[in-house]
Amino acid sequence: MTARVVVADDQAVVREGIVMLLGLLPGIEVVGSAKDGEEAVAQVAEHAPDVVLMDLRMPRCDGVEATRRIREEFPGTQVVVLTTFADDDSLFPALRAGARGYLTKDAGGDEIVRAVHAVLSGEAGLSPTVQRRLLEQVTEGPPGIGGGGEPEPPDGMTPREAEVLVLIAEGMSNADIARALHISQATVKSHINNLFAKAGLRDRAQAVRYAYMRGLVRPPRRTFT
Repeated sequence: MTARVVVADDQAVVREGIVMLLGLLPGIEVVGSAKDGEEAVAQVAEHAPDVVLMDLRMPRCDGVEATRRIREEFPGTQVVVLTTFADDDSLFPALRAGARGYLTKDAGGDEIVRAVHAVLSGEAGLSPTVQRRLLEQVTEGPPGIGGGGEPEPPDGMTPREAEVLVLIAEGMSNADIARALHISQATVKSHINNLFAKAGLRDRAQAVRYAYMRGLVRPPRRTFT
C-alpha cells in the first residue's frame, strides 16, 4: 500500500530534505508540504492525505494544535510527529492531541516508513526511544486498581482488562502480553475487545492516550537525557 503523506516543518531546508528523502522510500507518496500548522491543516483539507509528518514548534499554529484540529476535522488522516524535541512537554501533549506516532529527526528512512504504515494499520508508530520513555512512566501496577479501598478500574473494566490496557500503553504486542500474563493470545484479544468496547476505543493508539488520561499510567516528570 502506498501512503499519501503531507510534510509540515517550518524550516525550509529541513522540510525539503524530508520531502526528498520520502520520495526515495517505498510505499510513500508526498502530496504536499507546509511551513506551519495553519498550512498543514489547509493541505489536509486540499489533499486528504493518509498521514501528516508533523513538526511541533512552528509559527502561527504549532504542531500540537494542528494535530488536534486535523484529528477533529479530518479523522481519516493520521498524524506522526517528526521533531527534534523528545522532552515530556512535547511528547505527551502531542499524543493527547491525537498523534498516533512520534519520531525524532534522527530516525532513518526505514523507521519513518514503519511508523507511517503502523499508524495506518491502527498501531502506534513510536520510536524505540519514545517507547522506552513511556515504559519509564509505567508503574508496577495501574494506580487505583486493586484493593485497599482504592477506586475501581474505569468504565466498568475488570482489573485484568485494566492490566492489559497498561501493557498496551507499554507498547506490548498481543503475544508479549500473553507471555507476560501467562494467558493465551485468544484471551488477550478477548480482553482487548472488551476494554475497547467499554472505553469506546477504536485502536491501540487511542488506548495509549486513554491510559494516560485516566491515570492508569503516571504522568511524566522529567525529560530525556
